[in-house]
Amino acid sequence: MIRWQKKAVAAGAAFALAAALAACSSSGGKQEEQSSGGGGAGVADTPRMKVALITHSGPGDTFWDIVRRGAEAAAKKDNIELQYSSDPDGAAQANLVQTAIDSKVDGIAVTLNKPDAVIPNVKKAIAAGIPVTILNGGLDSWKQTGALGYFGQDERIAGRATGNKLKSLGAKKVICVIHEQGNVSLEARCQGITDILGDAVENVNVNGTDQPGTQATLTSKLQADKNADYVMALNAGIALTAVTAAKDAGSSAKVASFDMSKEMAKAVKDGTVEFAVDQQPYLQGYLAVDAIWLYKTNGDTIGGGEATLTGPAFIDKTNIAAVEKYAAAGTR
Repeated sequence: MIRWQKKAVAAGAAFALAAALAACSSSGGKQEEQSSGGGGAGVADTPRMKVALITHSGPGDTFWDIVRRGAEAAAKKDNIELQYSSDPDGAAQANLVQTAIDSKVDGIAVTLNKPDAVIPNVKKAIAAGIPVTILNGGLDSWKQTGALGYFGQDERIAGRATGNKLKSLGAKKVICVIHEQGNVSLEARCQGITDILGDAVENVNVNGTDQPGTQATLTSKLQADKNADYVMALNAGIALTAVTAAKDAGSSAKVASFDMSKEMAKAVKDGTVEFAVDQQPYLQGYLAVDAIWLYKTNGDTIGGGEATLTGPAFIDKTNIAAVEKYAAAGTR
């Protein structure tokens, strides 16, 4: 069993443990109605907590809606008031961490995709006695913060796995689209693909919050580079934009992507997108919040001092039927 699979098993075990503890501490066995995130467990009777979830999400990025649904499901089960905020600018995200410290939250779950900017305030939170978990980004730097744990995928490993997948499909020239410059997780994905395919990979930077601009850049690139046979997007929205760009350019390049969504599931099913690399964002949000509750109520930590990996998993026509209903519900 390879490393990420072991950690995925650990994630599943943690999920089960959390559910069991919540059941033991639920109020008289009373059941709550299912939330939009799919949570249907009893609500813990532990003291009400306030937890801040702070991400680097930009406007309109549906990936983070899935992360948030997972976090909300855990918060609902654990009797937690969840405060969500985000900013793609590293300094602004660091300020959001400081705001959470000042408001004396009981825990913080935060992404470290701009680690140099955010880590100093993460350390301030921990020094103030606020437990912190890291999710989605910052695998190479989370340990230095003193955080309780990390929940996400190893982006370099995911990139290498994707490179091998593309190699098996016969890819000769891959355009790897980075939709947020300076995001270490995105850069690691493209670097992992390059580890396998070498000079056959070219990175192209776009502004992921500017869909028309992204489409124009990719159309121009594909018109100019007739050798490009794959566009590797790093999120679902960019992938669907790339599909349109390839058509506009008259290019035969195929599109593949990281991350799932309702629209991505449809695109994989009908063959518009070759495959998606799923890192299970719902699970990332759920575990990052639930780990704080477990620590505060039972002194538990998850992962044994190592990252708890939630991916990668490849979704294509052969297995899309197993996940499309969850994607339709907004939890994959």
